[in-house]
Amino acid sequence: MGLILVDSSVWIDVLGKRITPQTSAVRRLSANKNRLAVGDLVLTEVLQGARTDHQFAGARMFLAQFASIAIMDDNVAVAAARHYRHLRTLGITVRKTIDTLIATRCILDRIPLLYSDRDFDAFVQHLGLRSALDIPGVS
Repeated sequence: MGLILVDSSVWIDVLGKRITPQTSAVRRLSANKNRLAVGDLVLTEVLQGARTDHQFAGARMFLAQFASIAIMDDNVAVAAARHYRHLRTLGITVRKTIDTLIATRCILDRIPLLYSDRDFDAFVQHLGLRSALDIPGVS
């Protein structure tokens, strides 16, 4: 099994100690720290939601134990714009540009994404994004 990128929607639930299929998967897979990854933009999303300096430091230290992935480069930027435009032609509007960038990085590099944000469903259905929950042994 390869690397899995975990979206901020899941990390926020993990840090909040919520129990969902996605957080259960993180808990099972976190024994192998190199299996789960945090994207740079995901890190930003999680940290900017911290209410206190203590939460910020705790989240930063917790997420630092996992592999790191750079989401953005020129290829991702152009492909993300194409993906967004394609979904728009299907009548689907993705709410956040950052989700388009994360999904596109995963599509280009064939990295499964563990997410709970419904905006990613369109990328799975129409653009070939792999949901980590569809991988045997993850869910």
